[in-house]
Amino acid sequence: MEIINAELNSKLQKISLVVLRVGIGAVIVWFGSQQLMDPAPWTSYLPDFTKILPISQITFIYLNGWFEITFGALMILGFYTRIVALFLALHMFGIVVSVGYNATGIRDVGIATALASIALYGESAWSLDKFFTKRSNASLNGNSR
Repeated sequence: MEIINAELNSKLQKISLVVLRVGIGAVIVWFGSQQLMDPAPWTSYLPDFTKILPISQITFIYLNGWFEITFGALMILGFYTRIVALFLALHMFGIVVSVGYNATGIRDVGIATALASIALYGESAWSLDKFFTKRSNASLNGNSR
C-alpha cells in the first residue's frame, strides 16, 4: 500500500526544492549579517594571502558579508537561481579549501553540495525565476495582460 499518492508526492517534491532554496539562502544571509555586525573574529578564517591584499582583512570580511547577504537574498527570492547557486557553491568550496578538514569545513561541504544541487536543478516553484518565465511565456503567446 502506497502511503503517499502520486499527486501529493509531486507537490511535496516541488515544495522540497523551495524549502532547500530558502533554507540555504537564509543560512547564507545569516552568516553574512554576522560578518557585518562583528567582522574581527571572522579574520581568523581568512587564508594568509589576504594579508598582502591592498585592502585590510576587516574590509575583506565586510565585502564578503555583503556578497553573502546579497547572494543569499537572491537565493531566497529565487532570482537567477542557477547562477547565484553556482557562485555560492564555488564560494563555499573555496572556504572549505581555506579552513581545511575540520567541523567548519565539513559543514561547509554540506552547504556547498546543497548549493550545487540547486544550481543543477535551476528554477523552482515560488521563485522570481518561475514568475518571470511564466510572464515571458504568456507574452510570447499573446496572453499578456
